[in-house]
Amino acid sequence: MIVRTPPSALRLFFIVQGSVVPRILGKIVSVLLLTLSVVLVDKFLVPLPHISLAAMSVFGVALSLFLGFRNNAAYDRWWEARKLWGSLIADTRSFARQLEMFAVPSEDKSTLLNLIAAFTHAHRGSLRPCDARHDIAAWVGDDKAKSLLARANPADAALSDVAHQLAVLRRKGTLDGFAQMAMSETLSRLSLSQAGCERIQTTPLPFVYSLLVRRTTYLYCALLPFALLGSVDWFAPIFAVVVAYVFFGLQAVTNELEHPFEPRPNGLPLDAMSRVIERTLCDALGQDIPAAMQPENHLLS
Repeated sequence: MIVRTPPSALRLFFIVQGSVVPRILGKIVSVLLLTLSVVLVDKFLVPLPHISLAAMSVFGVALSLFLGFRNNAAYDRWWEARKLWGSLIADTRSFARQLEMFAVPSEDKSTLLNLIAAFTHAHRGSLRPCDARHDIAAWVGDDKAKSLLARANPADAALSDVAHQLAVLRRKGTLDGFAQMAMSETLSRLSLSQAGCERIQTTPLPFVYSLLVRRTTYLYCALLPFALLGSVDWFAPIFAVVVAYVFFGLQAVTNELEHPFEPRPNGLPLDAMSRVIERTLCDALGQDIPAAMQPENHLLS
């Protein structure tokens, strides 16, 4: 995720990091060359058919509405993913407080919080292409990490182990029924947040809708040069490039926000949020608290 103070008006036009320009530059250049070719042929070789600028304006308004709707849907996915991870952080803190409040012995408390840390890293590892084995092993050991990663859903397996440990404490009389119920509700909220993230990851925006918008965008940018003939003349390439930047740029932004867990410049900083949870757990365990992750070159991973 890009983290930086708002740049000045002059620097704004030269910032590349986090911009979609490198991804759509080829399309913009193609539109520029197409428009320039159309203008040159119309001026010096043979008159080309002109399309009504009013008709293209209506076409453009309809396309912008479609793109705006799809962009809003993608941002909703991004924002929901961020809220789910915020809930994970809050519920982790609640679970640590509950262990303290219900006077769980230090050894059992350490085991439970280590499993919560393993859950966090296993969940992060399932959402983005990364190897979380080392981070899991740092909390629960190599053997336990290998055992969790061998399960169909390592993150869910870690929560199941937490539930099992709570059941053992209940049978031993360490926890009463109220304490067990309170911590069980916290585990349920952690599981719901996990399931919500998995739903976002495995359910993209409908492909048929994305296909329609993409085809329409290409068609509009291909026809636009013929609508600009006779109205703006030699300024046609400039107008066409601006329109192509807006429409293709919205497409690229939507594609990036649609996948909020991917390690992209505008993706969610899962590593940094996992470190926030680690800091909470270390504080609860009385261990040295690791430093919070800081942006590197304005990028927080």
